[in-house]
Amino acid sequence: MSGSVDLGGAGQSLLRASLSRTGKWAGGLGVVGGFVADILSPLAPFAAYIALAGAVTAAVLAAAIAFRLVLAATALPALVFASTTAALAGGLFALQQASDAEDGVLAGLVPAIAGLQQTMGIVASKVEKIEQTVTETSKQVEEVRQTAQEVQQTAEKVERKTDEIAANQKKQQEQAEKLQAATEQIAVSIETIADGFEVLAAQGGVIADPKRPDEFYHNARVHELSGDMLNARRSYLAFAGFGVDAVDPYIRFATLLRVQEGKAGAREVLGALGGANKTLALQLVHALQFEDAQRTERLNAFIAANPEYPPAYFVLSEEFSEDRLGVQTLADKRSEAEALARFTAYEKDGGLLRHFVDHTLLADWLERSRRRLAALGDVLDPERFMPRLTPMRSNQEWMITVSLPEPATGISWRLGGEGAFTETGFLALNDQTTGKPMPNPGFVVPDRTAADVISIKYLDLRGRETGPFEIRFDPQAALSEGSKQILDQFWTSWIAFDSGGNAGVVYFTHMLSYRCAIKGVRYSFNSASLDKTIEMPPCDEKDPYAIPYDYQPYFKVGEDVTSMSVQVTYSDGTQSPVREFKR
Repeated sequence: MSGSVDLGGAGQSLLRASLSRTGKWAGGLGVVGGFVADILSPLAPFAAYIALAGAVTAAVLAAAIAFRLVLAATALPALVFASTTAALAGGLFALQQASDAEDGVLAGLVPAIAGLQQTMGIVASKVEKIEQTVTETSKQVEEVRQTAQEVQQTAEKVERKTDEIAANQKKQQEQAEKLQAATEQIAVSIETIADGFEVLAAQGGVIADPKRPDEFYHNARVHELSGDMLNARRSYLAFAGFGVDAVDPYIRFATLLRVQEGKAGAREVLGALGGANKTLALQLVHALQFEDAQRTERLNAFIAANPEYPPAYFVLSEEFSEDRLGVQTLADKRSEAEALARFTAYEKDGGLLRHFVDHTLLADWLERSRRRLAALGDVLDPERFMPRLTPMRSNQEWMITVSLPEPATGISWRLGGEGAFTETGFLALNDQTTGKPMPNPGFVVPDRTAADVISIKYLDLRGRETGPFEIRFDPQAALSEGSKQILDQFWTSWIAFDSGGNAGVVYFTHMLSYRCAIKGVRYSFNSASLDKTIEMPPCDEKDPYAIPYDYQPYFKVGEDVTSMSVQVTYSDGTQSPVREFKR
């Protein structure tokens, strides 16, 4: 048949020749390939791969020979090689599967081959470690990639946030510019209204058909002064409808409302106007219609929200004024002075004019501010109104007397910078200023007290705590200063002639008792030459007023001595006047 190969006779001879010639080296190569595949089996089933490749190749060659696509003499050696290789590799793979040898058949039989596999790093344990390392590395690479993505996302967020901040800053700047422009426009408009009001005030009379805010304000003032409160009220309401941010029209309107309806009525009317009129002037005047503490609280809240609104500081100063309180504490005076100083500071460069239509009210406020600031004087100087301590030493203790700059309802003291304060208590009488028990102005500390700080605090007549004030207490300096004060005050007792009937004797006991303040004493008889000195014993700080038992506090003089001149040099370096004592 033409579609087949005749293997009889010559074909068989050709096959035997090919097996004889090719089978020897094909078998050898198959054995070597199987040996290599068995050693490499931990990495992959190479024997199965070789067997499959050989079988496929043999099948293809056999089909080519059968269909005479190639010459049998040419293809038979390759067919023998492919068949031999497939048979040997297949047999080896079957043996591996039967023995369940993951590292190959030869590695289990020959230890040297297992050692070779370990040396080459291809045994299963090594492969697993390698695979594990590769897996971990892949995870780390993935983590790095994710971290990089997160960093990139964070950078993008930061960039967006930066853009938002820049946009907000630009928006705020634009708003500030708009606010400045609006403020300047308001100032110009109020200035125009103020000019119109001034002209109308000079003309006098009621405007028959008012159209502008200055005309309504003018009519309100004219009606008010003439006693026509109804039309005055109507004109004020019409003025409020223009939303002019000037304080004086609303202050005068509030005064009219309080007369007609009391503070409650004024609050109600001004509060209703605030629904449409959002000006700061109306808000400020509305806050003034509340009572006492609530009014002050609302004023402080208004100033906190609008710190650059000058009229608020003047009305705040009145909350602490003598006219409002009757009796002012130092805290009240300071609060009043601070508020007035803030208000008058805006006068520079016309900073107050834009808040007033009628400048006569502004002039009145400024004149009152200057007068009150002059009366308050240096009340803002903290050193000027510090408490004072007057220490007086006895033989056993220090008696400390506290002098306060204002009436108090309680005094406390503390020695040193830490610890609790101690109250001085009260005297058995009332203070006529406060109407309450008078606090004891004194306290004692031990005579051996070292130099330290004494802290003083007190309650003013409204019960507000003032202080603490830290005052340095130096016992040595206090002893010297106290003794000097007594010597200066009672200088006529320095010298005593013929005291106690002891004729011809001059006593200087008084100076000797207060010698802790004395550096030296010079004297002379019947002249001012001061050519003699009195040598005194040193100051004994433990018992400063005692006279040593072995010291003689006198000396004798003749009948010719009729006078004695004395000058004391104090321990602080100052000198007393030359004092003359007649016999």
